[in-house]
Amino acid sequence: MLSFVATPIGNLADITIRALEVLRAADFIACEDTRETVKILKHYEIPEKQFLSYHEHSPEIRVHEILAQVRQGKRVAVVTDGGMPSISDPGFTLVREAIREGVPFEVLPGPSAVLTALVASGLAVDEFSFLGFLPNKSASRKKRLAEVADREETLIFFESPYRLPSALRDMFEVFGDREAVVAREMTKKFEERLRGRLSALVRDVESRPRKGEAVILVSGKNRKRVLSES
Repeated sequence: MLSFVATPIGNLADITIRALEVLRAADFIACEDTRETVKILKHYEIPEKQFLSYHEHSPEIRVHEILAQVRQGKRVAVVTDGGMPSISDPGFTLVREAIREGVPFEVLPGPSAVLTALVASGLAVDEFSFLGFLPNKSASRKKRLAEVADREETLIFFESPYRLPSALRDMFEVFGDREAVVAREMTKKFEERLRGRLSALVRDVESRPRKGEAVILVSGKNRKRVLSES
């Protein structure tokens, strides 16, 4: 069996009983960074496994190596450094090839930075779109933002701490002064949620840079204001 296992996005307690059972039973663990995976194994006293390196830069042959282990009767657990495999993380190609080749697989639900940030944001949750990471360069980023500027659902993006100020500036320029939320360090000791208009969030992150990857949530076009201005 090939198992895609969601892992904690911060707090190690946020893992399911089923996920722990699968990790204990696995013959191999395919992961991005063994150092991150070992933290979970040690925390839950799971004997260290054989690791298969699997990340966004892995060669295509690695997918076939993983599937070959499953066809030989081995149990392979696929994890990322945090959250659900395939969601802005490795996994999509492996799922696609498993389907194409008829290799049995399962997906274990669990922690999700997207849904955690959405529920905590206070923005509309009836409709939303997750748009992943934006392009690195401002011109390409603005073009992408312009393509979704007229959507009325809540828009959700991932962003690195280094590009957070410039991304918010571009959002302000393209979207106007909409309500938005920046969620960072979710489930960790220094979890933080910044709420307000995009103009205020730009000033905030420019005056005090933040560490850690962030989730940016922006109110859809023509949405009624729901957040406090305080």
